[in-house]
Amino acid sequence: MKGFRFSGYKPEPDKEKNDFEKLFKIFSELMLITSGNAGESLKWLTDLDRQYKLTSPGYGIGDFIEDLKKNGYLEEAGSGNYKMTAKTEKHIRHSALEEIFGKLRKSSPGDHKTHFSGKGEEMTTETRAFEFGDAPEQISITESLRNAQVNHGLDDFRLSENDLEIRESEFRSQTSTVLMIDISHSMILYGEDRITPAKKVAMALAELIMRKYPKDTLDVIVFGDDARQIEIKDLPYLQVGPYHTNTVAGLELSMDILRRRKNPNKQIFMITDGKPTCIKEGIRYYKNSFGIDSKILGKTLTLAGQLRKLKIPVTTFMLASDPWLKAFVREFTAANNGNAYYSGLGGLGKLVFEDFRKNRRKNL
Repeated sequence: MKGFRFSGYKPEPDKEKNDFEKLFKIFSELMLITSGNAGESLKWLTDLDRQYKLTSPGYGIGDFIEDLKKNGYLEEAGSGNYKMTAKTEKHIRHSALEEIFGKLRKSSPGDHKTHFSGKGEEMTTETRAFEFGDAPEQISITESLRNAQVNHGLDDFRLSENDLEIRESEFRSQTSTVLMIDISHSMILYGEDRITPAKKVAMALAELIMRKYPKDTLDVIVFGDDARQIEIKDLPYLQVGPYHTNTVAGLELSMDILRRRKNPNKQIFMITDGKPTCIKEGIRYYKNSFGIDSKILGKTLTLAGQLRKLKIPVTTFMLASDPWLKAFVREFTAANNGNAYYSGLGGLGKLVFEDFRKNRRKNL
């Protein structure tokens, strides 16, 4: 009887990368998993090297550490400890962008253009006659001078209003996005790390917006028992805690942030893996982790309706597939008139990117 024999897969070595680059790629991933703990990442890297022979005879982990310091990726923090630098933080964001959005950007324009022309930044090849109210910078000098020569000749050359042609420009929408990340304890329960993919997607989205859409805004908040806003540079250090899920606090903070934004398009992305289990009443917390609590659900749905009136859609990325969680998300989405996706950890980046691009094409 014929069959198949399986053995351990040993990939061919990447000859285009030197020893430092190969180790740095693994180290960057470990830094994200350990929430920026350089010492723990180096320990894990040493253990991996011992098990899988990552280094060559002429280049060891000690050499790698010295190169990290020399290249400005690592600095000493006293007592033999190390911490990563701003240069490392930027590199991790860039790596996340390439890993998650790289293939998508090659397969689609990703320009976030609308189907309408208007006052924008990108000039097209199309022209039209000048109309009252058109901006002077939209006038096509070459086409207008050609019209003047045709209409009046060289002997009586003059430039009149009827000679002017306007070059159309692509209208580009500006969007304010708040990204909510669940940091409740369930994000690392049952041996499944959900927080690392969520951080990676957040960093990739932040890097994409800063590079390609500098006029857009992205604010990141985390929510557990309470909600707080964090800086983009703090994303690699993000950790879960012994928290419940106060979705209401996250939505209220998102609303406060978006009220201050002047862009016409506003949206909320919420990455979570569970139901709301907590609300704050005065100085005390009302909690129930044993199911969908009607009191908590009612306040959550009320906020969803308020956001709908403000024309702020909430797109929920649910990192779980339990039927009763799906029922909650369906009810929340209906109240807000938003969107919902049930994603595995591997597909999260693509869903966030596609929804971000889709929402930038329309005035919400």
